[in-house]
Amino acid sequence: MRLDREEKRHLLATARRAIEGGLKGRIEPPDPTRAPARLQRPGASFVTLRRGGALRGCIGSLEARRPLVLDVFQNALAAAFSDPRFPPLAPEEWPETELEVSVLSRPEPLAYRGYGDLRARVGPGMGLVLEHPRGRATYLPEVWATLPDPDLFLLSLARKAGLPPEVYDDPRTRVLAYTADAFSERDLEEAP
Repeated sequence: MRLDREEKRHLLATARRAIEGGLKGRIEPPDPTRAPARLQRPGASFVTLRRGGALRGCIGSLEARRPLVLDVFQNALAAAFSDPRFPPLAPEEWPETELEVSVLSRPEPLAYRGYGDLRARVGPGMGLVLEHPRGRATYLPEVWATLPDPDLFLLSLARKAGLPPEVYDDPRTRVLAYTADAFSERDLEEAP
């Protein structure tokens, strides 16, 4: 789903309010019925935090199970305070923290025959989910900016899932692809 400018503003403001409430110990989920109509529908999102361009937290949902506005709210809280890779966001960090929201399409299975075929089918603009009985991981489409080589992207995704590179040739492996409408406060400020 591609959102309009006002819907994007609403989701970014929701994420900001969630984190600011968490920092003050006053978490008040928004009333979904007060959000624009499309944001009341079930949706899947990721919220990414960056400080000085470096990742500071990123948590999300791959499946649409709750109203999109609530999904963004909960994922903002989780990215700020529950990402296991980072300590909880401290109040003094917040002023320099940048927010990005990604609204995901439904992940669809990607049919492929072996690693070489998969490598030829993936590329920028695609988010990927790697599923195997021993691990699962995803990379948002934005990760292609830092891992533009398909081999490195797929190897890193397997590593993130705790799996060996040969996992892509295992018949138990599933790879799903999705797209994301990603936007930040800076994007909205710079857009005409």
